[in-house]
Amino acid sequence: QVQLVESGGGLVQAGGSLRLSCAASGRTFSSYGMGWFRQAPGKEREFVAAISWSGGRTYYADSVKGRFTISRDNAKNTVYLQMNSLKPEDTAVYYCAGGLTNIATRLREYDYWGQGTQVTVSS
Repeated sequence: QVQLVESGGGLVQAGGSLRLSCAASGRTFSSYGMGWFRQAPGKEREFVAAISWSGGRTYYADSVKGRFTISRDNAKNTVYLQMNSLKPEDTAVYYCAGGLTNIATRLREYDYWGQGTQVTVSS
């Protein structure tokens, strides 16, 4: 069992940056592929970024490629999402997720989810 807790969300102006963190419980964190998803009001939850067990491979949605960076520190059981050049359309609740599939992009491939953290980008 893995529990995930996100932090780092907030209000930022367009062009600004935020770094989200996701702290995981459990001793098997390094066995899980991790991902970030987001859900804007009235929209479905969508994939943002994923990282492999070791952190050596990453994958991004086209909408965030070149602006967001996913990373992980297995010694700290934490995964991060560095978000730069933020746009108003990045406004959403951001969720951390963990699963046994490496570099998963679909919701059903993840077994564990955090409660989410709100990111609001003002224009």
